[in-house]
Amino acid sequence: MRKRALLVVDVQNALVSGNPFAREEIISNIETLIKVCRDNGIEVIYIQHGDAVGGELEPKTDGWKIYDKVAPKVNETVINKNYNSAFKETSLKNYLDDKGISELIITGMQTEYCIDTTCKVAFEYGFKLIIPEKTNTTFDNGKIKAKDVYEHYNFNIFKDRFGMVESLEDTIKRLSIK
Repeated sequence: MRKRALLVVDVQNALVSGNPFAREEIISNIETLIKVCRDNGIEVIYIQHGDAVGGELEPKTDGWKIYDKVAPKVNETVINKNYNSAFKETSLKNYLDDKGISELIITGMQTEYCIDTTCKVAFEYGFKLIIPEKTNTTFDNGKIKAKDVYEHYNFNIFKDRFGMVESLEDTIKRLSIK
């Protein structure tokens, strides 16, 4: 059986307060996954993006902090990053390898940036990926509505190419099997 971990990518105050697509539903679904993972002994790993000084995600500012509703417990791992990929110049790959983790459940923000890049790099590293529906989100992007960006990436790019996109209920069933 593969050892799993849940990645909670960039669910930070500045991004959540920007009112992304389906914000309340996405946050609630991520909260549910965190609880299910904790209850089933699946590690929850947080990825936290840092901007340069003056950016909305400037380290140590309120906007940079992980959103309270999904915040890590004291003993949970937080990996800081400065790029779209959770792997670039971070300890994530070594951490996962050291723990024997080969399957990742990926959630968070922003679908077409950090989620997309993290999924593709994880895939290249050979991780099996699960992307539960309505657990990643983004914002309107120019003339493209956030809902359309979300649907395009999840159902036309991620699904069956880089990972398994499945209902939250199916993911919960999968995680609850001992």
